[in-house]
Amino acid sequence: MPQALNLRNGTITYDNFFWLLEHADSNPADLLLGEDLLQISFCGGRYLLDAGWYGFGPRGQFGVMLVENQDWEHPLRQEYTREISRLPALLQECIDWLWHTRIAPAEADPRPLLQVVAGIVYNDRGEVLLSSRPAGKAYAGYWEFAGGKVEAGEGELAALRREFAEELGIQIHSAVPWLAKTHSYEHAHVRLRFFRVPADGWRGELQAREGQQWRWQQPGRYDVSPMLPANAALLAALALPTQFSGSLNEGLHAADGFCVLPLHAVNPPPGSRLLADLADLTADTPDDVRRWPLVHSAGDIAAAAAAQAEAAVWPANNATAAEQACAALAEGVPLPLVLLSVNADIAARYAERWLAAGAHAVVQG
Repeated sequence: MPQALNLRNGTITYDNFFWLLEHADSNPADLLLGEDLLQISFCGGRYLLDAGWYGFGPRGQFGVMLVENQDWEHPLRQEYTREISRLPALLQECIDWLWHTRIAPAEADPRPLLQVVAGIVYNDRGEVLLSSRPAGKAYAGYWEFAGGKVEAGEGELAALRREFAEELGIQIHSAVPWLAKTHSYEHAHVRLRFFRVPADGWRGELQAREGQQWRWQQPGRYDVSPMLPANAALLAALALPTQFSGSLNEGLHAADGFCVLPLHAVNPPPGSRLLADLADLTADTPDDVRRWPLVHSAGDIAAAAAAQAEAAVWPANNATAAEQACAALAEGVPLPLVLLSVNADIAARYAERWLAAGAHAVVQG
């Protein structure tokens, strides 16, 4: 892992920059930075960093533009330059993304796996609660879903309740498991178990008991930054609908107009597509297509997550498949999982169990 960046007056060293390029994707100019594009410009052996909104890269990712001219007064730069105080955090997000998606997965982390819980708390407006990490902790100032480590002999839900009472002064009385992600930070190797807490699942007045900030955010429209690296994919997943109708042949449709169409639908609009086979994850698809493969096992789900699928769909039309899905959900899935059954009896028997175990949605198709 590279040393912490030393950024002063908007400049970084050659060594840090070349490390960045060496560990980038096959196209070193495509680096995911969330909602900002980082522009690094050459200037006499130093680099000027501008954060701006210049457009989308492959698969909807923002990119890093490497600009070799010295046109510091370019109109785009003047219009889109963000405040200099945000640049260190933006660059660190870039390094974190490269490390956790390209390097760490290829090297088994030998450190003990720490069990951590986090809560996605909703209010009556459908907003979710984000809080900043307090001074003195790793990634101080980064925004996250509140939570903390599960103590020895403590259950996950008990840990969630304790952490929210200690950090934010509220009482959690009902929560449903959702996603589980393993993440290698510089300071720890953690397994994060995320719970969704409905608006009527908590009570009390929010308090900043650790000196942190907190803010309500609409899923898909976040205006706090920087985000904790492990939360990037999860933030996007929260904006996905949780109720669908449809079938594998017709696609999945939500009331708000969101749809997941079959891959070979005629004249489909940009959006999400159902993939009939995991092999389709490696096939060429248009840049504006977000992929939802069909899965039939926990291994399939892991492969879909590794290929950065947006979500996965598990067709469970018999009791064996339904029980296998329950077991996979109980272990924790790393991306939103939709259960779909054409068998009305199976759907009726298992829908409640699937949702209670962490399914993102259940569809009778």
